[in-house]
Amino acid sequence: MAIQAQRIRDLNDGDPQAGGSYVLYLMQQANRAHFNPALEFAIEEANRLGLPVVACFGLLDGANGFPEANARHYAFLLQGLADAKAGLEARGIHFVMRKASPADIAIALSDEAALLVLDRGYLAIQKRWYGEIVKAAKTRIVQVEGDVVVPVETASPKHEYAARTLRPKILKLLDEYVEALKPRTVKHKAGRGLPKSEIDVSDPDSVLAGMTLDREVAPVKRFTGGESEARRRLKAYLAGPFRSYGNDRNRPEAGAASHMSPYLHFGQISPVEIALAVRESKAGAAEDRASYLEELIVRRELSMNHVYFTERYDSYEHAVPDWARKSLADHAEDERPHRYTEKQLAEGETHDEYWNAAQAEMRVTGYMHNHLRMYWGKKILEWSPSAEEGFKRTLRLNNRYFLDGRDANSFTNVAWVYGLHDRPWARRKIFGTVRYQSENSLRKFDAKAYLKTVGELCKAESEAKPPRKSG
Repeated sequence: MAIQAQRIRDLNDGDPQAGGSYVLYLMQQANRAHFNPALEFAIEEANRLGLPVVACFGLLDGANGFPEANARHYAFLLQGLADAKAGLEARGIHFVMRKASPADIAIALSDEAALLVLDRGYLAIQKRWYGEIVKAAKTRIVQVEGDVVVPVETASPKHEYAARTLRPKILKLLDEYVEALKPRTVKHKAGRGLPKSEIDVSDPDSVLAGMTLDREVAPVKRFTGGESEARRRLKAYLAGPFRSYGNDRNRPEAGAASHMSPYLHFGQISPVEIALAVRESKAGAAEDRASYLEELIVRRELSMNHVYFTERYDSYEHAVPDWARKSLADHAEDERPHRYTEKQLAEGETHDEYWNAAQAEMRVTGYMHNHLRMYWGKKILEWSPSAEEGFKRTLRLNNRYFLDGRDANSFTNVAWVYGLHDRPWARRKIFGTVRYQSENSLRKFDAKAYLKTVGELCKAESEAKPPRKSG
């Protein structure tokens, strides 16, 4: 029930600010009102100091918007924030939302705060915000990890070579970290005199309509944001499709995926909460639970390890290992039977109907099954004029259309296509000794059934949206 000490870090040497009016929590990565270690820590400290809790969120917009985020991403984010706001206020916590960077709103509101609590993310932009806050805020700052099961530095002090090297380090710590988090009672409810919110996110559609952003990639109906929806989906999943996860996880047409990745990306559900629910599930067999937890914890946290210990994780030169870049360079002049422009790839205009279907699922609904993501990425490498250009294209398409794009998993999975966390394989054209994936991999599932499923999903999206106005 306690928050593990390894999740908590003091970011400066300050004491709580005398005369502070509240404890401030910057809700930046963990966008939820429950099972949130940073929020529970803020409540504990507020109770100890006899103060209310103020949670805040800085909404990036216009020229200062989150890099590569568009209407699809912001719609899901705002739906989640509306749910979080309702949950916070039901607990007696004041919520403030303004158009500002996370750093700017935290710094501005910290002037009246006895204590500033941050949650944690591992991307470069998040690290930059934390640095700005530490430099400018004058009160005590504490950061509490709530986005991974085992904190990155606790699991490993270095960049891990592969899942097989990180796995034993994480598994020996799981029992310590997969624990329920008891919700604290807010003893001092929010009252008058607290900072005012400039945005009422209770109506997320209205907030979205008032933003200046890329609207070419539309919001999707397949997924609705929010911790309530995440829990509803998880409960339904564990009661049904999870029963066949071990056997069907690599079959895109089988419906065995949980679709938790967008909710994890936006911090709308805790990975520990999911792990507990999976462990306690009576539906799946032991192998189903083990397979799911491998993906949720080991594979996901290998990605966190990669972006944390790689300064330029979005760069081909820095993210792809030396041996792979050398091998790909040795084959840079190999003939490429098929070459496509990035626009052709985005529109799914290739000779491969199965690749086109996977691209359509991503472009229209914001999701693609993991098994097809691997095939999808390998083909972009094969069909691009160079490995470097293929890397850039894969990352741009990934970040533009996937709901969970711009995530540690995204950056790591794209680099995996080019050799990260892998070993040399048999040499072949274009790929050199980087792992190749052929059309034969499609034989492992019912590809025709997948085509039908994608057609139905895309039709459902098109029928749910009003036609786009011309001009």
